[in-house]
Amino acid sequence: MRLLGHKITLSASIGLAIITINALAAILGPALAPYGQAEIVGPAWSLPSADHWFGLDNLGRDVLSRILYGARVTIGLSILITSLSFFLGVSAGFAAAVLGRWIDVGLSRLADLMLSMPSFIFALVVLSVMGTDTTVLILTVGLLYSVPVFRLARAVAMDIVTLEYVEAAKLRGEGLWWIVRREILPNALPPLLAEFGLRFCFTFLFIAALSFLGLGIQPPQADWGSMVRETGQMIALRSTAIYPAVCIALMTIGINLVVDWWLAIHSRGHGNEI
Repeated sequence: MRLLGHKITLSASIGLAIITINALAAILGPALAPYGQAEIVGPAWSLPSADHWFGLDNLGRDVLSRILYGARVTIGLSILITSLSFFLGVSAGFAAAVLGRWIDVGLSRLADLMLSMPSFIFALVVLSVMGTDTTVLILTVGLLYSVPVFRLARAVAMDIVTLEYVEAAKLRGEGLWWIVRREILPNALPPLLAEFGLRFCFTFLFIAALSFLGLGIQPPQADWGSMVRETGQMIALRSTAIYPAVCIALMTIGINLVVDWWLAIHSRGHGNEI
């Protein structure tokens, strides 16, 4: 089996299967869920049965239904935040590389300032002050994760702008936008795509951690992090508490397997060029 012209390894195939299953759950979850995400359907902490495959949670809600509903929220929000962080980080990184020294210095010092603050503590402070609105959550985490993306995009672009074909484009009189779009971006895509996968994984875990602390997605809306918090008190006594944590772990493993495969392809490509 091949993807994008490259042979897929067994580990990458497993990762793609995990990602595909989770993506289908996110897209089709509400249609597949046998019950509503906030619907109380029986006694709290009921064991798995034919009617409730994963059992019931602390309020008597169907765990399988809440996992399917939570997939859309958790995965969709992670994709949105990661996309925002890449838009901000890549735009600023490329600007720092092509617009000259003072722009580079200003953006780099701003990035250093952001990095000097622990990201999790910063998010906790902002969400505690501004509230746990979803928009605030997206903007806060997107801004925090745009900083490491900026540093990667700047480093990659700095290497590319010194190459001969970029100098040739400048001598031909091509504008900066043309150079960024036609020369820098295509050559920077492999490491940026790998970073996107890793950053999505970090975002996924970050949101789950915030929800676990009660500062992420708010009830009655389901997401996997808040489900771990709600059922964690019975994790030693009921398997019900394990399922949302397993979903988080499997999604993280799947993404890492695919990212590792992509990075290995990229590394071999550089080795062949050398």
